[in-house]
Order: sequence, then C-alpha cells, then structure tokens
Amino acid sequence: MGKTIRLTMAQAVAHFLKKQMTVVDGKKVPIFGGVWAIFGHGNVAGIGEALYQVRGELPTYRAHNEQGMAHAAIAYAKASFRQRFMACTTSIGPGALNMVTAAGVAHVNRIPVLLLPGDVFANRAPDPVLQQIEDWGDGTVSANDAFRAVSRYFDRITRPEQIITALKRAMQVLTDPLDCGPVTLSLCQDVQAEAFDYPENLFEEKVWTIRRPQPDADELASAITLIKSAQKPVIISGGGVLYSQATQELEAFVEAHGIPVVVSQAGKSSIDERHPLALGSVGVTGTSAANAIAEETDLIIAVGTRCQDFTTGSWALFKNDKLKILGLNIAAYDAYKHDGQPLIADAREGLKALSKGLGGWKAPAALTERATKEKNVWTDAANKAMASTNAALPSDAQVIGAVTRSIELDKAIGLCAAGGLPGEMHKLWPATAPGSYHMEYGFSCMGYEVAGGLGAKMANPDKEVFVLVGDGSYMMLNSELATSVMMGIKVNVVLLDNRGYGCINRLQMETGGANFNNLLKDSYHQVMPEIDFRAHAESMGAIAVKVSSIAELERAIADSKKNDRTSVFVIDTDPLITTEAGGHWWDVAVPEVSPREQVNKARKSYVEARKHQR
Repeated sequence: MGKTIRLTMAQAVAHFLKKQMTVVDGKKVPIFGGVWAIFGHGNVAGIGEALYQVRGELPTYRAHNEQGMAHAAIAYAKASFRQRFMACTTSIGPGALNMVTAAGVAHVNRIPVLLLPGDVFANRAPDPVLQQIEDWGDGTVSANDAFRAVSRYFDRITRPEQIITALKRAMQVLTDPLDCGPVTLSLCQDVQAEAFDYPENLFEEKVWTIRRPQPDADELASAITLIKSAQKPVIISGGGVLYSQATQELEAFVEAHGIPVVVSQAGKSSIDERHPLALGSVGVTGTSAANAIAEETDLIIAVGTRCQDFTTGSWALFKNDKLKILGLNIAAYDAYKHDGQPLIADAREGLKALSKGLGGWKAPAALTERATKEKNVWTDAANKAMASTNAALPSDAQVIGAVTRSIELDKAIGLCAAGGLPGEMHKLWPATAPGSYHMEYGFSCMGYEVAGGLGAKMANPDKEVFVLVGDGSYMMLNSELATSVMMGIKVNVVLLDNRGYGCINRLQMETGGANFNNLLKDSYHQVMPEIDFRAHAESMGAIAVKVSSIAELERAIADSKKNDRTSVFVIDTDPLITTEAGGHWWDVAVPEVSPREQVNKARKSYVEARKHQR
C-alpha cells in the first residue's frame, strides 16, 4: 500500500485543485485560475478553512452574489477558450441555488466550471439543518438536486473517501472537448470536516492537454466528395473553432478553397471580419450578406456549431431544395442534426484534413463574386447604421459605432449577453481577433454582463473589456461592479438606458401583442421610476458619467483611458430602433385565436413563415 496523508475531505479538494496544470502558449500554468467563494454555515468551516491553507497557490476571491461569481467564472473559462477555468463554492440552500442559473449558462454553452455547493449533514444528526429543503417522500433529496439537470457531472459526497473518484471524474469532464461543461460536487457540510488517509499520489501534479480526435478515413472521403460536388457551399463557423484554436486553419481553408464563411454568436471572432470572404453573422441576427448566401447555399459546412435556432433562422433560412449539411464537430450529437453528414473530429484537425484532401479544388468563381458584392452592400448598410448622430435618443447601433470608433479593436473585447444588444452586436461589432467578441447567447442570461466582464478581464488582463448592457440586464445583477472595484480590476461598462425591456417589447409588437409590462411606461406603477445609474455606479466605487449624445460618449471613452478603476458610461437610447438591413424570421409561436385583430394578423404571417422550415 502506498503512502497516505491524513486530511479532511475539504483539505483534499483544495490540495488536489492546486496541483492540476495545463499548458498555454508553451508555458505550464495552473488550470484553475482561482476559486470564487461566498461563505456560509455550509462551507466556511470546511472548504473555507481548507482554501485558507492553500491561498498562496490557489487564490480565493470574494464576490457579492453567488450567481454573479459563477458568471465571472464562466466568462473566465470562455475568454480562456476553455483552456483554464475556475471553481465556485457556496453555503447550502439559497446560496447554492443562486448558482443554478449560472450552471444552466455553462451547460448550454458547454463551458467548464467546478461548482462546490455545501450540502446538508450526511449524518442527519441536526436534521433539518438551517436552510435545508425537506422532501416528505425522499430523505435523500436536498436543494442541490436542482443542479442535476444543469450539470454535465453531478455527485454528492457523503463519505470523505468518495472525493477521490469524484475529483478525478470532475477533471475528466472539465477538460474533455466533448463532455465539457459544469461539474457539481455537492459537499455535505459535516463530511467536509471529516478526515481520511488519502493516497499521496492523489496530490501529484497532473498536466491536462487538449484532446484532438482525428477524422475517420471513410467519413473524410465522403466529406471531400460532398464538398467537391457543391456549387454554392458556405461555412458556418461556431464556437468550437475558437475552443479548438482552429482560427488560422479556418482562414487558410477559406483562402485555399474560396468558400464564404458566416458565423454564429459563439463563432464570431473565429475569422477576421475584414477578410473579403468573411460575411459576418448569420441567421435571425445575421447580416444581409451572410443571409443572402445562406438562403441559396446547397451545402452547409457546419464547423463546431450546434446549429441553434438563431443561427438557422429557426431552420427556415435555407431555401435551396438541394441543401445538404456536412457536420464537422467533435460531438456526433451536433454533427448529425437535420440529417447532416458527419465528420466527427477536432475542428482544427478536421479542417486540415479536409483541405489536404480537397487539394487545389476551389468553389465556383461566381460564388466568390456574389459574396463580395453582398458584403459591399452590407458594409455600406452597417456603416450607415453605426454613423454618429445628434438624436436625443440614439439607437443601439449608433452606440456600438461610438464604442468601436473609440477603442483599439485588436486590443479590446466587446461583451454582452441579453436583450436587443446581442442582435445588433452580432451584426455590427467588427471582430478582428480571436476572442475580441464575447457573447453569452446560448442561454442569453440577463445579468451575465457585468460579472462576465469581470471574468473576461481576469482571463485577459492586457485587454480592455467593454461591457455593453441594457438597463434591464443591469438591474437584474450588477453587484459584481463593486467586486471589480474591490479587486482593482478595471472593466468598462456602457449602460444603454431605454427604460425597460426594449427587445421583448419589440417582439411583443411584432407578434401582434399590445405594449404591455415591458417598457416601464407600459407596466404597473404608481410612480414612474427615474433611476440615476451614474450615481448608482459611483456608490459602488466606479467612475461614472452620464452622457447626452454620441459625441459625448466618444469623448468620455477617450478620457476614461486614464481611469484607474472600473468606468461606467450611461446613455439614454431609443427602445424601438434596430438595424434595418439583415436579420431573419424567428419562430415565436403566435396565439391561434385572439379577440385582437393585430394578433390574428400576426398569426397568419406566422403560419406562412413556418412553411419554409426544414
């Protein structure tokens, strides 16, 4: 029997985490960027004491909200292209449940994060303990069972020795390009403090690297044949291209074979949008250029994308009856979607193998010419939408234009998550470098933005992070603004105040609904709220300014470069204006019957639009 070391279960967790390593840009670094912690009775005495012992090797960060800190951890991993990630620990009950929404964000987006919520007493001696959820029909249930549906791997540790296999399984999932996602190890609070003689080799240093599955020879041959037979192929580039670090291979593939490329929300920044064949965003929030090519394509080469409904226009975008789909994906689940022909492989290795097999083959010149023409039309429309204005209430697009004109795009990250801004940013943000565009749109979680900006900045301290957020999302969760100030991490927040949920108000109108309960003016209140967002941000320690025009916003951003802490720019915007060019129908079910003629009219349009769905 090998040597052992006597530790509490929580101490074993801390010592294990600090020994997990990876290689980034040729340098060996800890794979965990740190641990976010909000302590309570369910973790302060156990995991809290253990983290204190390793604080010099595994830093612990204090946050203000459990959901917020988990968002920051998720953004850190996303901005690190999943090469590094973080852990989060909470007490039991409400503290733990506050992380469930964030777990959903990580699960949908396939982002690694280790969640360590405290749990009830395994020995049940104080049963029910403070904050314990009691199930009258199942004595094994706790609040943490809510994590099961939003975890790639879930385990409840009821004996100290169980953590040995649980930690190993957790790391396998967190580092696996296929299974990657949130891991929840639910730590019973009494077991955290129990000691066990752990094998010393559990705490040996381990280096984790990216697994790169090669394509199957038969699937590769079929894929090459399929591409060569296409007359109007198009590449849809997804987040998998970024996580595979395949951006150079994607550009080389496009150059060699003359195939236009469009991007999903997660895939934006996988190719420099200044490239003549980079047509930008596709689908519901797509550019006119990307959607024009996508509508006529006879072959979608879907690389590292899960083909979400926004990407595909609810599967109504593609109008060619001869359409075929080639799914280059590490996940067979995604590659086979909508009868796709699979090429199961790492994105980088798959693109290299495809390009080698295609040799000198190029897409027809007519396709390249059409793509160039459509891009020129779109570029003119985008520039017009983002142009400066003296309007009292500028559009989201005009604010985006002001921000992008005021920063060095290659040295900045534009970050957003929910509302109308993701659609405008997907179309208009000029992504030029991998990771320069950071959008959480798998879950489109309101409240991700401020906390996400903090995490993205922690992963990229040399970049300027610009968070664009609406007043609705800001009000959902803004507490990590104070955390960024407390930690001395500068984030730039552009807060667009359109007095409510402008995006959903527009959707309500488009589906025939009356203006109701979205904009503040259309909701129930006795006093119309006038929130001073500048004063609010200042109260949390940020440097804040309220601007009244696009020109003032540009000057304020320029002036903020000398600021030594988080800076917030507040500007009033119009809730109704969106970029006219581009876009596509989205399947939002309209009531089949209604006493309102507007709804009945919208229903007829809805029925007609659904006829185009594959």
